Amino acid sequence: MESTDKPATPPPKSDEAPPPPPPAISRVNCFVVDVALRVLLFAATLVAVVVMVTSKETEFVPVPPAGVMMWRTAKFNHSPAFIYFVTALSVACLYSIITTLASLSTILKPAFSKKFLLYFAFWDVLIFGVVASALGTAGGVAYIGYKGNSHVGWTKVCPNYDKFCDYIISSLAMSLLASIVLVLLIFLSIFSLYKRARD
Repeated sequence: MESTDKPATPPPKSDEAPPPPPPAISRVNCFVVDVALRVLLFAATLVAVVVMVTSKETEFVPVPPAGVMMWRTAKFNHSPAFIYFVTALSVACLYSIITTLASLSTILKPAFSKKFLLYFAFWDVLIFGVVASALGTAGGVAYIGYKGNSHVGWTKVCPNYDKFCDYIISSLAMSLLASIVLVLLIFLSIFSLYKRARD
């Protein structure tokens, strides 16, 4: 007696393959770039603070209004703007250390990467605002010292304290680099969050 059972036919294969999972290597590379930028942020803010704090020069200059020649010392703590600059850049330097360690931890434990990216985006914007305001404040005072203001009778300082002004300009340049690095970090965090939202 012949069996009436027919062999089961396999289901037709679908032409569409399931989408591949997002590569973990690209996520790791994203955080490697993040760590590199945060190390650069640490170096820029540290150099800016050290150069500003060590900006000191003593010269024999005329003292208004009588124009009597006296020995006068120019230091960063003689200006509230420069004190604020050192404070703000010190906070940014400490922040770069903390976030570098946090970014390294996400490479070892990728499960927390999305949450850290969101925190990085928020805090990077905040620190960028602090650094940018300090740069603008100190830059305005430095410009007055370099150019003066004949309308209100503010004389130039840099012709008498050229070394001091060179230190100030170098410190401002490093803080500008730190601001650019923070902008790149903000873009990187937002782009990484966008890529993960699409996955």
